[in-house]
Amino acid sequence: MSKGRLYIVSTPIGNLEDITLRALDILRKVDYIACEDTERSLKLLNYYEIKKPLISYWSEKEKVRAEEIIQKIKSGHNVALITDAGTPGISDPGAVVISRAIEEDIEIIPIPGPTALIAALSISGLNTEEFTFIGFLPVKQTQRRKKLLELSSERRTLVFYEAPHRILQSLDDMLEVLGDRRICVARELTKMFEEVQRGRLSEVLERLEKSKIAGEYVIVIEGALEKDRSIEEALKEVRELMKKGKGRKEAVKIVSELYGLSKKELYEESLKKDEI
Repeated sequence: MSKGRLYIVSTPIGNLEDITLRALDILRKVDYIACEDTERSLKLLNYYEIKKPLISYWSEKEKVRAEEIIQKIKSGHNVALITDAGTPGISDPGAVVISRAIEEDIEIIPIPGPTALIAALSISGLNTEEFTFIGFLPVKQTQRRKKLLELSSERRTLVFYEAPHRILQSLDDMLEVLGDRRICVARELTKMFEEVQRGRLSEVLERLEKSKIAGEYVIVIEGALEKDRSIEEALKEVRELMKKGKGRKEAVKIVSELYGLSKKELYEESLKKDEI
């Protein structure tokens, strides 16, 4: 008996009518649909009157259910893998199932569709020629700031996802670590209460602090300017000299002259980074 196929089907991120005709065709033809959450997926499937056996593979069950899905495909059944919204495996469950399918030499077919990061990027007004998708930042502030520090000299546009209960803290950390860059914050994309905020990070943060916080957020922020990158590189040099026994003031004096930067600014930035 020949193996079935695994279809990676992108589903709407909000508006149910954003699904592609091809995605609907696949969902109607497969033998099983593997869902992150059957209750949420049923809203979409019922809307289009699609009735298929469902397999739930939400995070805690993914490893166990992955084996069940693989066995069904090896038995000749076709399976569509979907998530609550967007594309399986992209900041969502699904990677375990996909990896197992690759190990078993199962044919995997992508059915592309809506994605929040591209939707937000397209309306951000920021550089879209090159960008870096980070997804969700670490939950703990220390680790979150450390990650942001690693990204502080990245010149490409940065794209993040964030949950409502962490959006203000994350933006506050971004302002502290990355500086007052241009930003676009989009929430509830394609849904009834879709909202987009653009401006400097400090301005957007101030507006959000006074508004209702709800829904999933996408943050698009401009990459580092040439000056920002020079400061980051200079700070690395300062840290290296301090590791070799130089005092902070002496290290800053040497590096500021080398990079043509203000000693006062470099010294203050050095103290700030060490506090993170």
